[in-house]
Amino acid sequence: MFQIYNTLTHKIEEFKPINPLNVGFYSCGPTVYDFTHIGHARTYIFADILQRVLEFNGYKVKRVMNITDVGHLASDADSGEDKMEKGAKREGRSVWDIAKFYTEDFFSMCQKLNIKKPEIICKATDYIKEMIQIMKVLEKKGFTYKTDDGIYFDTSKFRDYGKLTGQSFDKLQKSLKAGARVEFSQGKKHPTDFALWKFSPMGVKRQMEWDSPWGRGFPGWHLECSAMSMKYLGDTLDIHTGGVEHIPIHHTNEIAQSEAITGKQFVKYWLQADHLLINGEKMSKSLGNYYRLKDLEEKGFSPLALRYLFLTASYRLQMNFTWKAMEGAQNAYDSLRNQISTLKSQIKERVSLSEEKLEKIDLFRQKFTEAVNDDLNTAIALAVVWEVVKSNLPSEDKYDLLRLFDEVLGLGFDQIEDNRRETVIPPDVQELIKKREQLRKEKQWSKADSVRKQIEEKGFLVEDTPTGSSVSEKVIS
Repeated sequence: MFQIYNTLTHKIEEFKPINPLNVGFYSCGPTVYDFTHIGHARTYIFADILQRVLEFNGYKVKRVMNITDVGHLASDADSGEDKMEKGAKREGRSVWDIAKFYTEDFFSMCQKLNIKKPEIICKATDYIKEMIQIMKVLEKKGFTYKTDDGIYFDTSKFRDYGKLTGQSFDKLQKSLKAGARVEFSQGKKHPTDFALWKFSPMGVKRQMEWDSPWGRGFPGWHLECSAMSMKYLGDTLDIHTGGVEHIPIHHTNEIAQSEAITGKQFVKYWLQADHLLINGEKMSKSLGNYYRLKDLEEKGFSPLALRYLFLTASYRLQMNFTWKAMEGAQNAYDSLRNQISTLKSQIKERVSLSEEKLEKIDLFRQKFTEAVNDDLNTAIALAVVWEVVKSNLPSEDKYDLLRLFDEVLGLGFDQIEDNRRETVIPPDVQELIKKREQLRKEKQWSKADSVRKQIEEKGFLVEDTPTGSSVSEKVIS
């Protein structure tokens, strides 16, 4: 039974899709005005794990992701400059060139992190007609009003506005006023009202603007997700993901405009990844406290070691990024790669297994499946991986299990080469190996472990097996 935490109900629920074997899944994608950082990467790895777990359970997943290349303003209050236009001015290039460059950068990062590409990827600028059509329906139903700078959605007319946050309409108004996130000079009736369409400022020529029944301008950010998700997945989606910062504004507004149009539930299961922190603060472009994947690579860390790090914690908890934690993840990932490399070199012709070992294989499968089906508990799933590695199962059966588990984890186990080539061990390392063996015979475990670390510092790994110790060179990621 696959269970996930549903933000809408604020509890863990059994997952039951609208159609028994097919899942409609929408992910909020990037705004492509600047580089993607590793805080974003955590959210996309979470969505990738979710897709992999669904497929692991036999579901056929139709996943849609947007590319925001217009309409995402600098503030949640629908004020400030369009981020795309701002990026173009910053770099002295066209908006279209900016969008292309940073979209390619985003997918380059995803590829390195082994994040599956969604089946359907849609750019906001390709769906202006669909957004205008939604606005016509909302206008006809009485949910819109006009101000000097655009067309707005009247949130007071949507009965359940804010239900995703768990707050009442009045509390949301007060919290936004207290946070000074709304400018009333634009003629908004309520702090929570949001722009569906923004008019191009008088005398200003934008690079991205379109004609509409209400005037020349561009769509609001929230509108695109409703237009594209419903176009490809229907009026009601099974799953919608994004970051927790989207809950009070973006996702809440998606629900309001979508359900106002159809009169149906927009999404059954809402899932959001929590923030990646640095020094206790959210990693973000606005604070300038972020790292790109490139920064990690330049320090010698592999992208999949970052993926490993993110899998050690729940997606629903904040995670503090430190270089020490990154080093620990890299060491653990390197060790795992070396173990798998050794396994591959030891694979022989398969022999019949005892009843005990067959039961052990089934138990490992069960433990792993229960972990990932328990709201994507990848930390426990990784623990099961290490249990398999350290078990007394034959190498070929260990490797088969690990490849099965990697269908969910995405750590690239099937790309690891074996180390069948002869390992040349330098004399100084040989002496350390002998010293360690003697200490183990004398049961001086602490000293033996200290010598093991010295061996690893020299580029070699020691694996203790029921038949003795083996030494291999560390695999370079």
